[in-house]
Amino acid sequence: QVQLVESGGGLVQPGGSLRLSCAVSGSIFSINAMGWYRQAPGKQRELVARITSGSSTNYADSVKGRFTISRDNAKNTVYLQMNSLKSEDTAVYYCNADAVAVTTTGLLVGDYWGQGTQVTVSS
Repeated sequence: QVQLVESGGGLVQPGGSLRLSCAVSGSIFSINAMGWYRQAPGKQRELVARITSGSSTNYADSVKGRFTISRDNAKNTVYLQMNSLKSEDTAVYYCNADAVAVTTTGLLVGDYWGQGTQVTVSS
């Protein structure tokens, strides 16, 4: 099937930067949109940023001007550059991919998630 593995989370001081990566692997036919979501304690999961296969992007208002999403199609990897981090950015960040997988019975369109990486912004 399809696996998503995130990396790059950690502890950073307010105003600092982190770069998250998410590598997609497995029996992939194609990857359409990819994105990053986050979930803070006691809150619902929310969209942070999303990028289409044509590299069109959209961002949550709370991160516009601070975060940048990008993708490397040759590596099946999506990135999230996070600058000027704030305490309210603290959350578990999840990678998401709309992908078409190759199965024994044909192609399967699916919505795939990584296991999440913790980002903590604190002094």
